[in-house]
Amino acid sequence: MSTAISERAAEEESASRSDEPKDTAQGLAIHELIRGAPPTTEEIDSFLERHQVPLVEGTSVTFLYRGQVDEVRLQHFIYGLETSQPFDRVADTDLRYLVLDLPPQSVLQYKLNVRNGNEGRWVLDPLNPERAFDPFGANSVCRTGVQTPDWTRPDPEARPGDVLNLQLFSRAMGESRNLLLYLPARFRRNRRYPLLVVHDGNDYLKYSNLKTVLDNLIHRQEVAPLIVALTQSPDRLAEYPDNENHVRFLTDEVVPLVERDYPIRREPRARGLMGASFGAVASLSCAWRRPGVWGKLLLQSGSFAFTDIGPNRRGPAFDPVVEFVNAFRRNPGRPSEQIFLSCGTYESLIYENRSMVPLLQSTGMDVRYTEARDGHNWINWRDRLRQGLSWLFPGPLWMVYE
Repeated sequence: MSTAISERAAEEESASRSDEPKDTAQGLAIHELIRGAPPTTEEIDSFLERHQVPLVEGTSVTFLYRGQVDEVRLQHFIYGLETSQPFDRVADTDLRYLVLDLPPQSVLQYKLNVRNGNEGRWVLDPLNPERAFDPFGANSVCRTGVQTPDWTRPDPEARPGDVLNLQLFSRAMGESRNLLLYLPARFRRNRRYPLLVVHDGNDYLKYSNLKTVLDNLIHRQEVAPLIVALTQSPDRLAEYPDNENHVRFLTDEVVPLVERDYPIRREPRARGLMGASFGAVASLSCAWRRPGVWGKLLLQSGSFAFTDIGPNRRGPAFDPVVEFVNAFRRNPGRPSEQIFLSCGTYESLIYENRSMVPLLQSTGMDVRYTEARDGHNWINWRDRLRQGLSWLFPGPLWMVYE
């Protein structure tokens, strides 16, 4: 077990002890409501007014639904736990509930599957206002003892950076591509800046508040002022898994374009790649194919599927990923200088990400790994950005003047 994992386990054990209900004999709030005679409509109204839904009581979370329906199920995204769990009905009332055990410091995204007759539909939890968004829509969010970090919200004292639209014709991809460029607040031509290239940059901006995060962390001097090139692939499943054309696009076209027009530091230790899921695979693949170019990698929930024996069980979309990761595991080389990895313990990819840590460390690279009780989603990736960016590109010491 890596040091990062063992330290995290110790912290979680301590948090678990401190978050336990002080008097478990009293039971959960829902049990108090349903004890004895069925609650009246007024009693249910009063209960819902007094409690925030879902109800978090130590390691127990109570989900509630109110309405005349035939069935309600919780549809969640925790790997290894039954993904569809039925609610119980409270006597002859219109209230249904489900109690789920969740460790402290957990973040759970979910929907409700509501059925009437033969018609079922997935809906957001009408009693829970917190939402998380992704390219497929929105989910409701449940938190047990962990709050949304303040540095992910707009800070009126943080001067905003600028996001510019650039267009380039890519010979490698055979078409024009749009590129977004983040310039930090107080950008000056007489300074030289580190460069970070981000896969799925539009999605990071939209679903992980990346611009706000950069503005805040740079303002707080936790992260050096840096220029960020944000790319977006029209066919990421084809381009991201170890695609030489994609490598050429980033290394031979995007980087020279930005270096030509902006004051960028040229040494590898000031140049980074970032991505999540397949984007993490693309980042590692690019650095592996061009060693000595990319000095820093920020890899989030990498889809690092591999096969020691037997076929790939994740489906044909993962075939090129498996081929790359198998090759990388046989001969990792030394693709970068520093690598920050993060993954959620509720992801199906947690084993693969954990297994990458000792392999990467064996190359002599400086590796830092962290995990959180969260899933494969943009909120998880957002909430790990402070750790990753501040370690890879720390503070104002990175400022270089002409």
